Amino acid sequence: MEIRRLELLRELADRGSITAVAKATMRTPSAVSQQLKILEREAGIPLTERVGRGIVLTSAGRALAQTAADVATAIEKAEALWNDFRESPRGEVTMTIFPTGGEMLLPGLLHSVDRLAGLKLYCNDQDSVLEDVANLTADYDVVVSDSPHVLPAWTERGLAIVPLMRESLDVALPEDHPLGRKAALTPADLIDETWIGVPSGLPFDRILRRIEAANGAPAKVAQRLTDNSIVEAVVAAGHGIAILPRFTTRDRENGLITRPLKGVPSSRLISALLRPDRAERPSVRAVVKALVDEATRFEREHTAEGTQKN
Repeated sequence: MEIRRLELLRELADRGSITAVAKATMRTPSAVSQQLKILEREAGIPLTERVGRGIVLTSAGRALAQTAADVATAIEKAEALWNDFRESPRGEVTMTIFPTGGEMLLPGLLHSVDRLAGLKLYCNDQDSVLEDVANLTADYDVVVSDSPHVLPAWTERGLAIVPLMRESLDVALPEDHPLGRKAALTPADLIDETWIGVPSGLPFDRILRRIEAANGAPAKVAQRLTDNSIVEAVVAAGHGIAILPRFTTRDRENGLITRPLKGVPSSRLISALLRPDRAERPSVRAVVKALVDEATRFEREHTAEGTQKN
């Protein structure tokens, strides 16, 4: 049933005559009568009956008029709630993020969200070997992912994509490695090295594939591990070298050093992925804005730190 016709029935219940309804709604009496007849056909039972020179509601009409009142009340309540959300977003937002992304962004993000009264953010960290993290948008309001660039599959699915930051990926070496004397490394420098890799297809592995292509020779991969902290420990112990993210690798703190890689693209884009309808929720928009602000702050501060070290 059309809501506007239900509203006319409710007006008739309140005002008592077609003429009064027409005047209140700025319609002609014939237009009001026509709409009520359509509503009666949709209902399949009589909603009005003639009494003398006027009409009154049947019992079914009175019940439907009360339903119309309930609908109007619900709409008003929804609009009021929506206005409250726009002015002060509230409710629960769910987010999943990859481990090093969480290490970089979650501490500051949670501080920011804590300052938004009535808004609660629930987070978890995603499995680092997921084939397509975009599938998680079905279960989470916000999915934070790392990739070489915006993937065509994301846009084809109609996802909302919010780029957050771009992070360089460096070569991690044992602290006493001879290549540590160089300020930056090229694929040719790495041709005879043993690698501690990640499972095939993950973003860091794509960098290794580019190094192989540049050298025209396969890389010697001794181990494939998913946890960056384990990779750091294995590299520091002298079992190989690895590709690791710049901002979260503990350079010189646990027996390894990092050097930038020149000659092949070696960075990752960190983005927030969302279903487009969820992206319109005020509570989700507030979390995404806080996430963008935190990523901007983090990237600026850590880029400045890196410049000072150099």
